[in-house]
Amino acid sequence: MAAFEHAVELGYSYLETDAHATADGVLVAFHDHTLDRVTDRTGRVSELPYREVAKARIGGTHEIPLLADVLGAWPDVRVNIDVKQASAVEPLAELIKRTGAYDRVCLTSFSDQRLARARRAAGGRVCSALGPRGVAALRTAAIGSGYGRLLAGLAQAGVPCAQVPIGVRGLRIVTPAFVRTAHAIGMQVHVWTIDAPQIMERLLDLGVDGIMTDNISGLRGVLDARGQWYPRRPR
Repeated sequence: MAAFEHAVELGYSYLETDAHATADGVLVAFHDHTLDRVTDRTGRVSELPYREVAKARIGGTHEIPLLADVLGAWPDVRVNIDVKQASAVEPLAELIKRTGAYDRVCLTSFSDQRLARARRAAGGRVCSALGPRGVAALRTAAIGSGYGRLLAGLAQAGVPCAQVPIGVRGLRIVTPAFVRTAHAIGMQVHVWTIDAPQIMERLLDLGVDGIMTDNISGLRGVLDARGQWYPRRPR
């Protein structure tokens, strides 16, 4: 929780995390599929019961937080959640329903099918980003090859943003045309994962609506210097 706490203390009102379900269906806020890289334990999160995952320490020090604790700690903060595995879909939908967090979360995934399942499981009342096919359609629309009407319909149906990298395998995604097209059909553009201030500046000049970063102090400095920093005001 320390990283989330630090972001909130800096004034951020939006957090980003990933959701994994343990073997017994407990949701944890953790990026990797396995514990091996960043904790003092090993094994796939989805194959371990929570009592074992709970013993792991990130960097040998910090516990892996429960997603429920992240949502519960700051009721006014919004959370972007990447659904990392199919087994996390149902527990996540139940958590959203139990906490009434429909207007505080935005779901995303690298899997169109998983994202569609998550939308259905949450009752269609939850915000979600475009899946990979939607992003491809938006990029196609940006070069003038159709899909604009379909994407506009998605924006009206609760898919109000595209969350994308600058590019993939040499293919540029975030271009002036991409941002203009998204805005024209009512979608925001959020870009990940940007740590260099000079690239943050260029993206903000393009008009992107959000930046995901591990350099939260750097992003705050960039936004503050531009007069675009609006810190969280605790309720």
